[in-house]
Amino acid sequence: MLVCDYIVEKIDGDYAMLKRMDKPEEELKCVARALLPAEIMEGTELHYEMMCYTIKG
Repeated sequence: MLVCDYIVEKIDGDYAMLKRMDKPEEELKCVARALLPAEIMEGTELHYEMMCYTIKG
């Protein structure tokens, strides 16, 4: 199961573009904001585990 950390690079309406922190060369991942914590903003670090995003920290 995938466990990794992302940083919110860009918020565009109902979607956020996430960059994987351990593989920054990969393409940005587009994720619906409904799947992310409501209080995210650009620059927020997220932890992904068990199909769930949480704010890192």
